[in-house]
Amino acid sequence: MSAAAVNATGEAKVIPIESAPSWSEPDRSAGLADQLADAVGGALAGRLGPAATRLLGKGWEGRAADGLAFLRRRITGDYEVDEFGFDRELTEEVLLSLLRPLADRYFRVEVRGIENIPAEGGALIVANHSGTVPLDALMTQVAIHDHHPEHRHLRMLAADLVFVLPGINELARKAGHTLACNEDAQALLERGEVVGVWPEGFKGIGKPFSERYKLQRFGRGGFVASALRAGVPIVPCSIVGAEETYPMIGNFKTLARLLGLPYVPITPTFPWLGPLGAVPLPTKWTIQFGEPIPTDRHPAEAADDPMLVFELTDQVRETIQHTLYKLLVQRRSVFF
Repeated sequence: MSAAAVNATGEAKVIPIESAPSWSEPDRSAGLADQLADAVGGALAGRLGPAATRLLGKGWEGRAADGLAFLRRRITGDYEVDEFGFDRELTEEVLLSLLRPLADRYFRVEVRGIENIPAEGGALIVANHSGTVPLDALMTQVAIHDHHPEHRHLRMLAADLVFVLPGINELARKAGHTLACNEDAQALLERGEVVGVWPEGFKGIGKPFSERYKLQRFGRGGFVASALRAGVPIVPCSIVGAEETYPMIGNFKTLARLLGLPYVPITPTFPWLGPLGAVPLPTKWTIQFGEPIPTDRHPAEAADDPMLVFELTDQVRETIQHTLYKLLVQRRSVFF
């Protein structure tokens, strides 16, 4: 049984694979959606048409029709989520669209080695974690979807904290996140998903700026055991640029304990500049996917061999660390 199916405190809530709940009176909601679509469409096709063409450019009619169709499906509940809560349509149409300008224009993410992610079947992406705020995970999600020929979705394994924060919990589920546990990872890998894990956890993302690009401990290698049981390749991923977005020079430890958070960062701009201090620095990013490490040469029971798990974990960690050093040597500037 998947850990996502356990309704315990701090663990994820299961949303079965089925159409999302419809309104209690579907005919009425469908009629309302149609009336709304007709009203908006009529307005744009009428007097507002020329103005819409000037503002939105040619081809706006098709984009508007797609948007109205999307709105209708959301109103009537005519969409699907899987048992982990992943909403593919919402992720593609809304969430990734909001993140894409950040990846393409602000951080100008350069993606290398995307061909190392298989076109089909399961794969485990293992990456370094940094930057105070987990933007690196979101940028990796955008990179894989937008640059992979098959536009594959990254199903990210997230910490418990993500699923207890109001609002963030539901949004994370819809974006494809699930609890970082071996059972959920294995379930996703066995059904052919691309799964992402950041083994350093809060030790990596919350480390001081003085330790930038120095990998922290990778835990006990639970991610390797999941890959071995599923027989899928492990793809090391090295991310350069995230460390400098929020340089962490201090930590409000007392406040963090009071709020139940792993840390409350002090950066050169936060909290000194107030809300402006929460704006990340526009660093130049590189995300490189390394050559996959096969696991299908080992039997499934090899996952219970602690020495093998340790060796593979160390191999993945050393590969990522070596690639980080190589990318840093090649980098011309933090911002260009």
